[in-house]
Amino acid sequence: MPRIVLGIEYDGSRFHGWQWQRRARTVQAELEKALTRIANQPVTVVCAGRTDTGVHALEQVVHFDCSVERDNHAWVMGGNSQLPEDIRILWAQPAVDDFHARYSAIARFYRYIILNRKVKSALMPHQATWCYEPLDEQKMHLAAQSLIGEHDFSSFRASSCQSKSPSRLMYFVDVYRQQNQVIIDLSANAFVHHMVRNIAGVLMAVGRGSQPVSWVEDLLEIKDRKQGGMTAPPDGLYLGGVYYPEQYRINPHPLFARLPKNASRFD
Repeated sequence: MPRIVLGIEYDGSRFHGWQWQRRARTVQAELEKALTRIANQPVTVVCAGRTDTGVHALEQVVHFDCSVERDNHAWVMGGNSQLPEDIRILWAQPAVDDFHARYSAIARFYRYIILNRKVKSALMPHQATWCYEPLDEQKMHLAAQSLIGEHDFSSFRASSCQSKSPSRLMYFVDVYRQQNQVIIDLSANAFVHHMVRNIAGVLMAVGRGSQPVSWVEDLLEIKDRKQGGMTAPPDGLYLGGVYYPEQYRINPHPLFARLPKNASRFD
């Protein structure tokens, strides 16, 4: 059957994560319900990376197989007409060759947003993590550079992580300020469970001055999650984008221009 690829964004604050669950509101369930109505047949979607409860997406990538023909516009506009307001289909296109939303991906980009001011936000209470203490984003950025390269991320890995290996290749980590927001952008060939939130928690401790810049490098060497400090809340976490080989004709996020030419899929 023909395979369709979608890019979607969602506010995860009212969802129990991506994956379908009995008696729980999930992104997958809502998306499949909407697409099933447009296709007039059952639709099952596969995503590039499952997100946890409360986590958002700027551009999640999914695919599904469907025997009916609809043009790209119909999938986008028709799908959005059936979706709740906290999910939107951004684009749709036919899959090329053997494309698979998860297994064809060779890098992912996450963004973590921290609202750094004395007062919580009334406008985006669940779209950023609030930190009332002043953060030194320059120290955070300097500390984060220790994460670049291939490392054992055991100190940043949830105890419930089911991955066979804690090793991942981090391509870049940037920490910068935009007015009262401190933003962390990270890209790697793959991520272990809670890796970004654990990194954010460690960098926030460095930014507050409660830990030295060298702490990040120390944690990599220790390889012990119990030494790694708090797990930052899900509110500020976004799946920013997914990178695929050019043959699949999926426009990459501009940040992926920084990837090395030999970037390859995590196995």
